[in-house]
Formats: sequence, C-alpha cells, structure tokens
Amino acid sequence: MKRRLPPLGSLRVFDTVARLKSFKLAAEEIGVSPTAISHQIKLLENQLMVRVFERSPRHVKLTTEGNILYSATTQAFSLLKTAIAKIDSQHTPVPLTLTATTAFISFWLVPHLTLLREQLPDIDLLFHANDNVVDIESAGVDLAIRYGFPSEEETNSHPIFKDDFVLAASPSLRINKLEDLLQTTLIHTDGRRIPDPSPDWNIWRSQFGPKELAVSHGLHFTDEVHSIQSAIAGQGVVIASRLMIRQAIKDGLLVCPFPYQLRGATYYIVENPSSQHTNAIKYFRQWIETQINK
Repeated sequence: MKRRLPPLGSLRVFDTVARLKSFKLAAEEIGVSPTAISHQIKLLENQLMVRVFERSPRHVKLTTEGNILYSATTQAFSLLKTAIAKIDSQHTPVPLTLTATTAFISFWLVPHLTLLREQLPDIDLLFHANDNVVDIESAGVDLAIRYGFPSEEETNSHPIFKDDFVLAASPSLRINKLEDLLQTTLIHTDGRRIPDPSPDWNIWRSQFGPKELAVSHGLHFTDEVHSIQSAIAGQGVVIASRLMIRQAIKDGLLVCPFPYQLRGATYYIVENPSSQHTNAIKYFRQWIETQINK
C-alpha cells in the first residue's frame, strides 16, 4: 500500500518534540499549546499507523519507527533551512567591504558619507578599520585603501592621492611665526611607519626650525586620530597628513600657519580580483578619485 506523506505541519511538530524530548518545550518553541502538539502527533501516528513516541509522565522517548522518521526529518528540515537561507542571500544586498586605516575612515570617509549616499545610493558599505595591511583575498574584503608606495607590478592597485605633512593647530593658539612654537606644546605621533623617515618634529626642526625647539617634549600618541583630535582641542601643534586634516581646516577647527610641508606617501586603492562587486568597486573608485582630489 502506497502511503501519502504526512502533512508538513505534523512533521515539523514531530521534529521539534524529538529534538527537545518534551511536548511542553516544543509547544513553547512553536508557540502553540501542549494540547495542539499532542493533537498533531496523534494525527501523525494515525496516518503512519505506528507510534513514534513512548510517553511517560517524566519523559518522551522515540520508538524504533520514531528514530527512523527523526533521522529523515533532521536532514529534510536542515536542507530546507539551507535552501531558504540561499534564497534570502540572493535577494539581500551584500555590502561592499572596504578596509582602511582608522584615521582615513574617521577623517575622510565619514565626513563624505552623506555625499557618498547621495551619489551612489545603491552601494552599501561595510567599513573595516585596521591600521595593518589586510590580505583582502583571504579576509574576503572587496577593496582596501592603503597608504604607502604602490608597486608598479600591482595591477589591481590604483593611486588616488599624493599626500604631504603640514603643521596644524587650533586657531585659538594664534601661531603666527616659527618662534611661537617655542611656547607651544608639541603633539607627537609615535610609531608612524610610513613614510620613512617619519615626518616628525626632528625633521621639522632640521628643515624649518626654530633651532631651539625642544622636540623631545610634549604630548605623545600612538595613533594619528588622537594626535589630530588633541590639536583640534587646542592642546598643541601637530604634524599631520594634509588629507587627514583637510575637513578640519574647512570647518575652521584647524589652521596651517606656515607654507612648509614634509614629504608624505600615496593613498591608493587595492581591488580584490575575486570580488563579486566588480561594478560597485569601479563606481566607488571613480567617485573617490574625484572627491579626494577636489
């Protein structure tokens, strides 16, 4: 005799009871009454003409036939969940993942987010802040914005901005001449690896002066974000990437009192050749190349 498959609802109830070994817990998980659970199990057993559970006041145990059925429902519902997740993933936008330094994200990308959303509304971005170089292929990252000197052999890298370093301070400090630095706190960014040698106060003094500048004193930070924030707060003068302080200068939070500059490196984009976001990467690169050079 050929049997019809039991209703999916009854199989779902059975699978839940078998997994939790409890009619009560199954009822709570599904959101129905224990009586409704019992009714579905009874319907299932009547259709199969076998018992699937041995019941007692203290426990629920699968019968031999119940174990056979549970082995099948476990696989079936697992496959269904996988299929539903796959369908959802095809209709759920996957964000374009971008890795960059904390400073670049904080001082350049974040101030431009409104404009980015207006001009590229269909691109969702996931920012991954990391001051170390990330292997974008193994990390599953779509593109990276890096700072340094890209090799000509890197066919998937594109220079976007040549940087330099300048002295910046809050306008409240009223730095007008080099000698004013002698009475001002120097803000240091320690551990800067690029460019080499680091554009620090030693190099500033040797190139621009004043010769009496006590370059070993002042406030020391290991992160450029904190160095710049300290300068914005009026706590001293800082030597910082011109690009990183450009927005603060536009907003009147910082000024560059001198025309001098120290050599910097290049900001460049590295694209993941395995990314599924080929078009989004192209549009984003075109957008950032335009905006960063304005």
